[in-house]
Amino acid sequence: MTGKIIIDIEKCKGCGLCVMACPKGQIVISEKSNKKGYFPAKFKASDNCSGCAMCAIICPDAAIKVYKNCSTTKANNAQTANSTKGKA
Repeated sequence: MTGKIIIDIEKCKGCGLCVMACPKGQIVISEKSNKKGYFPAKFKASDNCSGCAMCAIICPDAAIKVYKNCSTTKANNAQTANSTKGKA
């Protein structure tokens, strides 16, 4: 089973709980800060994600969405739709 996660970098405060929770080691802390000055979590974007959702479950900011057994295109379309919400 493969999975993919989308991290909302503006919601993420970079606490690192998801990094520790990921059994496959697919999440790291970014070297780039977000608009609030936090260094958010970053998905390595590999095929090694199992879609277990441990990262999303432990995230105190609800900044992670998990997609299981879906194509990258579907997940990317969802990310684009989320990032354009509320924009005219």
